[in-house]
Amino acid sequence: MEGQVVAPHRLLNLNFEVFERQMNLKRDEHLTALAGERNLRSLAVKGATATFIGQTTKALLQILSLAILARLLLPEDFGLIAMVTAVTGFIMVFKDLGLSTATIQRQEVNQEQISTLFWINVGIGAALMFLTVLLAPSVGWFYGDDRVVSATGFLSVGFLLTGFTVQHNALLRRRMKLVSVAIVEISSMVVGLFVAIACALGDLGYWSLVYMNLAIAATSAIGVWVACDWRPTRPTKNAGIATMLVFGGDVTLAGVLNYVVRNSDNIIIGRSIGAEALGLYSRAYSLLMLPIGQLTAPLTAVAVPVLSRLQSDSGSYSSFYLRALKTLAYCSMPIVTLLGSLSHEIIAVILGSNWESVGSIFKILSIAAFFSPVGSTVGWLYISSGQTRRMLIWTAITAPITVVFFLIGSLWGVFGIAASYSILVTIQIVPQFWFAVKSSSIELRDVLATLRNPILVSIGLCIETLAMRELVLPYGSIWTLVACSISSILFGFAVAKIFPPIMADLRHILSFRDVAKKTI
Repeated sequence: MEGQVVAPHRLLNLNFEVFERQMNLKRDEHLTALAGERNLRSLAVKGATATFIGQTTKALLQILSLAILARLLLPEDFGLIAMVTAVTGFIMVFKDLGLSTATIQRQEVNQEQISTLFWINVGIGAALMFLTVLLAPSVGWFYGDDRVVSATGFLSVGFLLTGFTVQHNALLRRRMKLVSVAIVEISSMVVGLFVAIACALGDLGYWSLVYMNLAIAATSAIGVWVACDWRPTRPTKNAGIATMLVFGGDVTLAGVLNYVVRNSDNIIIGRSIGAEALGLYSRAYSLLMLPIGQLTAPLTAVAVPVLSRLQSDSGSYSSFYLRALKTLAYCSMPIVTLLGSLSHEIIAVILGSNWESVGSIFKILSIAAFFSPVGSTVGWLYISSGQTRRMLIWTAITAPITVVFFLIGSLWGVFGIAASYSILVTIQIVPQFWFAVKSSSIELRDVLATLRNPILVSIGLCIETLAMRELVLPYGSIWTLVACSISSILFGFAVAKIFPPIMADLRHILSFRDVAKKTI
């Protein structure tokens, strides 16, 4: 009625009900699946762009971090932390038991399910933290270095912080809010870099890297809670998460095997050779893999959902995959060739004179990096077609072979391990593709034909770059990098102009983005 006065307690109840409805709407927004083909297409392209920009920015920050910290710290400092992270990284594989992937992949989720998963992740994080603290003395004994014990204990806090962020991060990715994810990741890296520089200037040595990792984890935890305003409620016993746990278990098992493949070299070097050698090896590997990550991440963000949509159309599926493979090959192979040819100059400019021997390791590893990006695309086939069991079988076969190669290579020190890794990647690239395409509509001969021209261009680029390097080397590392980079670009234009098949390939690649948008 007009002029009626509402009692204060009723007004308070009304305001609370409005607030509660608004919070429920925000909460449900994060849980509902994306709808609408146009909306999905727009978010996919926007997400791929955000991922590319974010990856590029992170790469620049990592290079900046390497350049600064390499001049403030010793190779031994990096080696000590690489020893620790080789162990904590393995434990980190179990940080969420694949539950973040389950949240992203599931078509429908509800508040009870995500809340229950959240508290499971927190419990896992706490358990892993205490387990790592208990294992710290054993880690020190394994490496024969007491400094590793305390560093392992402090870094274990990161497991607990990660437990609080798993589901928030998954919900952001589920809603394809990749811009927010990129902002959080970049902000975390910036804070971590400032903390590391401050600690290094304070003469804290390897502790600078410990505090940097903790600062990144803490900033990331705060950032995802700000970016995703979903909040957990009490866990529910009958939340219906059994299938999600099974799915997460398969993902975790594959992750364990992949980790063994990717990190057994670090463990062997740290155990049998020492911290300084591992510091040199880890810096070479990290610096070389930076550009590869920037190329594969955005392309994967587009390729996997598109291939998933096309799996019922074998012709379109094969055509799209081969086009994506060609794009990645032309982008990655020449770049890695250039990096390998100028390895010593790159190391001298970025890391400084104290890291001169890294240049040789960098050059050897560039052979593996030449094939690694295109080899990683077999994962697109396994995931998009739902044949993750075949992926698991391949990983199970190659994991022990990789460890044996590293053990044999360790007889010749860190250079032997780098060489064994490059040899292994090279000889398994064809069998890797054969096993992946065997149950698909894609022919192995088409894959090899797709890679032929990028490989030939890269061989020519290698010869041209080495010749130019000899001419300008007396003028110093910086001028050598500038001159060789310019000559490489001119070489690429000349090759495309002279050889029509190369020009046709490049035109094919330029239309790739439009095809992706139409397909999604």
